[in-house]
Amino acid sequence: MAKLFRTAIMGPPGSGKGTISKRIAQNFGLQYLSSGHFLREGIAANTDAGVLVKGYVERSMLVPDHLMSRLMLPRLEQLTGHSWLLDGFPRTIAQAKALNDIFQMDLVISLNIPFETLRERGRDDVTGEPLIQHADDRPEALQARLRHYKDVAKPVMNLYKCLRQEKRITQQRRSSKQTAWFPVQRHPVPVLGYRHRPHLALHQLSSQH
Repeated sequence: MAKLFRTAIMGPPGSGKGTISKRIAQNFGLQYLSSGHFLREGIAANTDAGVLVKGYVERSMLVPDHLMSRLMLPRLEQLTGHSWLLDGFPRTIAQAKALNDIFQMDLVISLNIPFETLRERGRDDVTGEPLIQHADDRPEALQARLRHYKDVAKPVMNLYKCLRQEKRITQQRRSSKQTAWFPVQRHPVPVLGYRHRPHLALHQLSSQH
C-alpha cells in the first residue's frame, strides 16, 4: 500500500494559495481540502459547530481556534485513508497543535510573496473580497493584514521546524546509515498570473521510503 501523504499550505492574503493548492493536489494525486469549504458546508448543514461558526462569519469576525478545530478535525478523521493537502488550516499555533495531536504532517508549504505582487493582485484568494476597502489607505490596510498574518503564521512555522528537528534526531538514533531528512528549500516556482515569482519554503516532516 502506498504511503499516505499529509501536507498543509500557508500563505498571506492574496497569495494565490487556493489556486496553487489545487495545482499541487492535482499534480500529486492529493485530495484538496479547503477550510473555507468546510466552513460553508458546516453552516449549510446546520451542524452544532456550523451554527456557532455562522455567528462569527455574519459579524465578519475570526472564528476562534477551538471552534475551527472542532469543525475541521472530525472531517479529517473521516479521511484517515486518504492523502490530502490542507488549505486554510492550521492558521494559528493552537490549531497546529490540535492537528498535530491527531495527524503527523509530512510537509508544510509556506508561500513567500513580494509585497508589490500582493498589492497588484488586490483580492483575497479565499473569499474573493478586496484586500483593501478604501483607496486612501491602500498601503496601510494591506500592510496591516500582512503583519497580522506574519505574527500568526510565524509560531506555526516554528512549531513545524521544531517537529522536523525532533524527528530528525529520532531517525538518526534509529539508524546512523539512514538519510531521511532534507533542509528547508527555497526556490522559485512559476505561477500563472504573477509578475513576480513567489517562493515556496518546504518543511519536510517525515521520512520517505
